[in-house]
Amino acid sequence: MAPRVLVSDELSETAVQIFRDRGVEVDFQPQLGKDKDKLFEIIGNYDGLAIRSATKVTEKIIEAAKNLKVVGRAGIGVDNVDIPAASRRGIIVMNTPFGNSITTAEHAIALMFAVARQLPAADSSTQAGKWEKSKFMGVEITGKTLGVIGAGNIGSIVIARAIGLKMHVLAYDPFLSKERAEEMGVTKVELDELFAGADFITLHVPLTDKTRNIIDASAIAKMKQGVRIINCARGGLVDEAALAAAIKSGHVAGAAFDVFEVEPAKESPLFGLPNVVCTPHLGASTTEAQENVALQVAEQMADYLVKGAVSNAINMPSITAEEAPILKPFIKLADVLGAFVGQVTDDPIKEIEILYDGVTAGMNTKALTSALLAGLIRNQVADVNMVSAPIMIKEKGIVLAEVKRDKTGVYDGYIKLTVTTDSMTRSVAGTVFSDGKPRFIQIKGINLDADVGNHMVYLANTDVPGMIGFIGTTLGSAGVNIANFQLGRDKQGGDAIALLYVDGPIGDEVLGKLTAHQAIRQAKPLVFNVD
Repeated sequence: MAPRVLVSDELSETAVQIFRDRGVEVDFQPQLGKDKDKLFEIIGNYDGLAIRSATKVTEKIIEAAKNLKVVGRAGIGVDNVDIPAASRRGIIVMNTPFGNSITTAEHAIALMFAVARQLPAADSSTQAGKWEKSKFMGVEITGKTLGVIGAGNIGSIVIARAIGLKMHVLAYDPFLSKERAEEMGVTKVELDELFAGADFITLHVPLTDKTRNIIDASAIAKMKQGVRIINCARGGLVDEAALAAAIKSGHVAGAAFDVFEVEPAKESPLFGLPNVVCTPHLGASTTEAQENVALQVAEQMADYLVKGAVSNAINMPSITAEEAPILKPFIKLADVLGAFVGQVTDDPIKEIEILYDGVTAGMNTKALTSALLAGLIRNQVADVNMVSAPIMIKEKGIVLAEVKRDKTGVYDGYIKLTVTTDSMTRSVAGTVFSDGKPRFIQIKGINLDADVGNHMVYLANTDVPGMIGFIGTTLGSAGVNIANFQLGRDKQGGDAIALLYVDGPIGDEVLGKLTAHQAIRQAKPLVFNVD
């Protein structure tokens, strides 16, 4: 059955056709996003939801979205999506961070020119029949210093344009390396140095707890007299009341804002002030950008629903279309290893260590870890998946560590999971053979080579004679057929394990007969989805 996608905001016909061309059924209702009650009523019928900014994907909508696997936002901002709620339900949230980067950067440059030369006020005056040439004295941009807060996708484009305008550029970005700064032709500085040295300041960072009011009254006090501030990033990065006071006092010469603390912005402390330019969140509003993000979100969602490829996800590691077929058997292996430990471990887990050896160390281990964690807690939470599992592990306070190393054994690569509880430490390792099927290669430090089936039985016992006969006779008398039987021990008379691949589920009565043997300490039925 083809996956179904609901498009609840305006997307181009070309974007809608991308879904159809890739085998996805599309329900195009571009006005539905404004009707939250109708959206709530029908969202349970869809695997994907494609939106812009009008649709509000609230926790209530997410609770009703019983089949939803992915939300795709045509644009950068995902403020209209409850990401924690989506993540808890295992729904991937994607955006399109590159489709409107140039458009937003160009808007920032345009606003910088506008505030430097007082263009909107001069236009209004002239069209009103006035000729106030002396009133609108501006400043040149050439030779001035631009302070860029955030040198990511959009910030780096602004930097390139500013250098082309013969400006000096100071950049503040904790993630910007010295080498990358030199390559871009900017001077990397701390925030206070940027405030002190910039003639113009432009912001290009997301709104987080750390960046909220990054420009407030104390920051403005550190700035040059006559500085001009541009914000095309997010409302809330600048304390609008503090900025308005600084403009009124003359400390700040002007400001240009495309985004506001409250949107739609019906009022703001900045409105009506001299040399303040305001636009209604037009950063991404060009024909090219709107088409680009629409096409991009359609491609991303279709790739995920059809091929399993994940790109530009807010709450899940990316998996490229090229990676997906290579990763698929190892994702299954990771899920199986997690599911094994989750089913045989009764005590609360305190610590998890995942070892990636050989070729697995060079793979997309974030995706593999997500799959393993989903398998690990599926026995407790039935509807967990790769999106929600890492969040649940974090919420439980479980310590998670990943280790990567070069090939150390006979296998080209394998994954080993070790968990620690208050009373024990348990480990299991597995690999993928050339047939693409997962196999167990070690349990509790004991080597073996076992196929993985849908139904298995795990036994932990003391190594004593006659165990094979006892297990075979017990299961045979209960009508249970054994497809594969693997044994292992650490030493004669020491710890031993048995892993059986059987044709069907094992009931409590049969388990009781197995554990009646004095040498068997644990008997657990296992269920894996390996088809």
